[in-house]
Formats: sequence, C-alpha cells, structure tokens
Amino acid sequence: QVQVAESGGGLVQAGGSLRLSCVASGRVSIINDMGWYRQAPDKQRELVAEITSIDSTNYADSVKGRFTISRDNAKNTMYLQMNSLIPEDTGVYYCRVVMRGYVYWGQGTQVTVSS
Repeated sequence: QVQVAESGGGLVQAGGSLRLSCVASGRVSIINDMGWYRQAPDKQRELVAEITSIDSTNYADSVKGRFTISRDNAKNTMYLQMNSLIPEDTGVYYCRVVMRGYVYWGQGTQVTVSS
C-alpha cells in the first residue's frame, strides 16, 4: 500500500508565497514522475508542474517564473514553491506520483489567494 499526502496549503494574500509538500509513504520503491495538479471550483483538474526522475521539469504557462517544483528522492518528497500568488491560483492542489507503472493521487490541499 502506498499513501500520498500533501501539506502546506492555506489562505494567503495576492503577492504572497506558499510552499506545498507531498510525501509518499508505505511500500514505496523507485518513484518515476511526480507532479502537481490543481482544480478550481467548476473547472477541470489541470497540470501545474511536473518533474521526472532525472529532474527534468515542465510548467503550465500560467505559473512559469512564479512557481518552482523540486523533489528530494531520499525523502520521497516533492515540493512546490509558489511565489507572487494571484487569485487565479486558488484551488485544491493535488500531488500525483507514478511508481512501477501505477499512478497515485493525494487527497489535495486547499490554496486560497485573496485579492
């Protein structure tokens, strides 16, 4: 059994910063790709950023230059540093982990950016 848990969400004013964390635990082996997705009210879940096992990264155009994704393989942990937040960044942020061909999702952490 593998568990994936996000943390670090909260309420922040526009222009502020938050750092999200995602930890994989349980029967964890080599983790391949990891990624952050978000879902705003009445919208589909969308990719925010992703990182491969060799630290190759990809970002949604809307967050380029403001968000930074990273991972610590020794801790089975992924991070998302979010700077210069805007109200449009509001949503539930989900962690996605790919391992041995299986995809695991966390329960999500709420991020709310006030104007």
